[in-house]
Amino acid sequence: MSKLFENSIINGMNLSNRFVRSATWEGMATAEGAVTRQLVDTTAALARGGVGLIITGHAYVRPEGQASPWQIGIYKDELIPGLWEMTDAVHACEGKIVAQISHAGCFALSRLTGQPPMVVSDFDGLTVKPPRKELTARDIDEIISAFAEAARRAKSAGFDGVQIHSAHGYLLDQFLSPAFNKRRDEYGGDLQNRARIHLAIYNAIRETVGKDYPLLIKINCRDYLENGLDLEESLQVTQLLVDAGLDAVELSGGTFISGPFSPCRTKINSQEKEAYFKEEAIAFKKKIRAPLILVGGMRSFKVAEQLVENRVADYISLCRPLIREPNLINRWKAGDLRKSQCKSDSLCFGPGREGKGIYCTVRKDEETL
Repeated sequence: MSKLFENSIINGMNLSNRFVRSATWEGMATAEGAVTRQLVDTTAALARGGVGLIITGHAYVRPEGQASPWQIGIYKDELIPGLWEMTDAVHACEGKIVAQISHAGCFALSRLTGQPPMVVSDFDGLTVKPPRKELTARDIDEIISAFAEAARRAKSAGFDGVQIHSAHGYLLDQFLSPAFNKRRDEYGGDLQNRARIHLAIYNAIRETVGKDYPLLIKINCRDYLENGLDLEESLQVTQLLVDAGLDAVELSGGTFISGPFSPCRTKINSQEKEAYFKEEAIAFKKKIRAPLILVGGMRSFKVAEQLVENRVADYISLCRPLIREPNLINRWKAGDLRKSQCKSDSLCFGPGREGKGIYCTVRKDEETL
């Protein structure tokens, strides 16, 4: 049997295979961030479809950190019952699910939050126009506490672990990136200072959930911005967190203002275009001793298998292919190794922006013919 279908363990979390559903904004929560039946059913379908580990769409830890409409929230205890419904449905299908916790920072939508976006440092050149609010030391302390409280809620709601979102230009990535971080206090300047909030959040979460609860991070290998986070600094930050006890790393890259190097690229129509963070993953595997989850354009079983067999990555993370085919992993396990039917057009996010929840529009069109 392929190594992709081996059992594995991340800090006590037993996984049936090496396929991960990367955090995907579903656009299926209520306006307040509560889980809906549509979201429960969508997540359960992934578990039934054979995904070894499901990572939720990014869940905002404070109201002003909301990035998208109909996004999952994890900022208050009243949301726990709905989250529990989701984890219970996954576990009933013998799946595993981790909550991704996040704060959008300057990419938060003020029309949703009713507050000015929070910026790591206030300077000309940001995409967000005034009014905006530069984070104070007190704000930072409150955000650290908010991440820890979100992790507590995740554990209370039955999640098998937590993933800290420090990628794609959201708040924690903004702290790391010199393109965003122009602070002159202990959270700005050299890399040790820019990574300070990450270590503080890690330690606060670990103190809250205990050492035996899986704690992961999603981090950019590069921001693909002028004066942005680069590979070497990303490696250094990740090593600091792994040394502190982090259990696994998901490697991504780019931001929503990185042009053609955004996290979600289109026209992945050949194996050569798949795994677009492969070279960075090779560099990570040489230095980082924690399990590596690789996302970024995987469409073919052969590519995924080679990445794991060649020790480029330990797990393969998928987003859009599982929107097109929630049963993709079971299909591959059954021996049908045709590539994913995903067209990499990202049209699936259109219905989400309309309040209908994401789905593959191509598949729907095919079904109506």
